Amino acid sequence: MRKVPKVTFFIVALLIFGMAWIALVGVDFSYGDISSFSIKGAPDIRTGIDIRGGIEATLVPDTGTTPTREQVDAAKEIIELRLDSQNITDYDVYTDYAAGSILVRYPWKSDETDYNPEEAIEELAASALLTFQDDDGKILMYGERVDKATAGYDNEDGKYVVYLDLDSKGTKEFAEITKEYEGENISIYMDDQCVSTATVQDVIDTGVAVISGSFTREEAVSLANTINAGSLPFALTASGNSSISPTLGEGALTVTVYAAIVSFILVCLFIFIYYRVPGFVACIALVGQVAGAILAVSIPQFTLTLPGIAGIILSIGMGVDANIITAERIREEVRAGRTISGAIGAGYDNSWSAILDGNITVLIVAVILYFLGSGSVKSFGYTLGVGVVLNFVMGVWASKLMQKGLSGFKVFDRPWLYGGARSEKN
Repeated sequence: MRKVPKVTFFIVALLIFGMAWIALVGVDFSYGDISSFSIKGAPDIRTGIDIRGGIEATLVPDTGTTPTREQVDAAKEIIELRLDSQNITDYDVYTDYAAGSILVRYPWKSDETDYNPEEAIEELAASALLTFQDDDGKILMYGERVDKATAGYDNEDGKYVVYLDLDSKGTKEFAEITKEYEGENISIYMDDQCVSTATVQDVIDTGVAVISGSFTREEAVSLANTINAGSLPFALTASGNSSISPTLGEGALTVTVYAAIVSFILVCLFIFIYYRVPGFVACIALVGQVAGAILAVSIPQFTLTLPGIAGIILSIGMGVDANIITAERIREEVRAGRTISGAIGAGYDNSWSAILDGNITVLIVAVILYFLGSGSVKSFGYTLGVGVVLNFVMGVWASKLMQKGLSGFKVFDRPWLYGGARSEKN
């Protein structure tokens, strides 16, 4: 087995605990009024209707006429696309063709404090017609030429912007437009609102346009999501909106979290007492797995439902199982007379096939649930799949590095710490 420096244990452990800290509290570095770097943590997780409640609203067209069945279906699909693009998986969308209306139910944002349904649905009901116009209001190009919108940060101006990747036809059109309007202004409008105006300095033929303005990070991300989700066939206004109480009660999340913490502590105590050094390393790896699962939900603001929490817990159970399989293999090798270093290497090698088989089959199921399921089923598939991937990273790779590093210390180079008899010599 290749020798691993002793310091490897401390490096990996510090990285895991650092990730755990970020997962618990998040990170937000700011310079002045501009937030330059932010990672959302557990307090910022967007939870589902079952845990925190949400909004219920009836969206009706403001055209004064009843839309056709096809138009209502198109609007429904775009609303669902907008919800999916924001990683909101816990939602219901129903149509009423006779009234030409759409009923929408979805959870509150993670940072919602006022719980105002009218404000919460403004972004969802926006018609989002993107156009490029000159100073006279002449439309030069429509947003349908935009392949993808991405929020980013302009280091030179110190502002958040939205990058628009144009399709091949849009790239050609935009090059011709910027050539014709060189030295003049081109404005980008979202519906009737001007969101950015810039003077054309050079011909832009790279296929990338930039929307700049006094955006916060959240506003830039929101604008990019709205553009990506497409335009509604008609503008919608909210009618009869209201708040929804948590379907499982206010204390459901608290009880679940407490139960998960107590279970985690008890499991760690058991594997530490029974497996000693391998159990100690396994506990650190499980901390990393939990932290990674939290970040995988909080950073993209993926809606966490109660089934989603169950997916995390189930994947942690699989992580415990992987570490126990390896610890038992190491114990067998130690009792067979191998050195500690050799026993660790052989233990991980011999346990790999069993761990791979069990996790891959679950990962396949998780992928199917995520892509074919919806709502809470999608949430369960996502968290379970992420947990399985983290199991490979933490339960196999990180654990192996930490154990190899620890075995380099003389105090840990003792057979009984790995399941052998106290009288055994290395």
